[in-house]
Amino acid sequence: MSNPVKTKALDRIDINILDTLQREGRISNVELAKKVNLSASPCIDRVKRLEKEGYIDGYGARLNATKLGCGTAVFIQVTLDRTTSDIFNQFRDAVIKIPQVAECHMIAGGFDYLLKLRLKNMDAYRMMLADIVDLPGVAQTHTYVVLESVKQDQGLPVKPALESTGFN
Repeated sequence: MSNPVKTKALDRIDINILDTLQREGRISNVELAKKVNLSASPCIDRVKRLEKEGYIDGYGARLNATKLGCGTAVFIQVTLDRTTSDIFNQFRDAVIKIPQVAECHMIAGGFDYLLKLRLKNMDAYRMMLADIVDLPGVAQTHTYVVLESVKQDQGLPVKPALESTGFN
């Protein structure tokens, strides 16, 4: 039996660390400590605790999709021909193997899954659509091509979460 990691309640400093790290993942510990008004040693201890407790899933860089040949984004609604755990598992296992699928979400509502694909162009989309419709259980798809990204993922709104708890 696994022993779950005990988590400590987040305080204002933890929230500020999380907010800073998600915006500036390459920040040094010394600079982070300055931003959150701690000395370096307690700051790194808090970061390690936040990692251990699972608040920080990892670190990464935001890449330029267009420069890397993935400038076309499409969303595809997928409706399955039946909704059973077996077909959900088969679909999930197949879709996670497709590198062009950047995101896949099971949806409650009028369809079953919403996929986000990153592709080179519309020709690449057309070829990929043939693979998507052949995934296990797919009955119907509807595609929406992104013309302009008005706002992209900016991270989690941890500061507003902090404010709603009265930690100001």
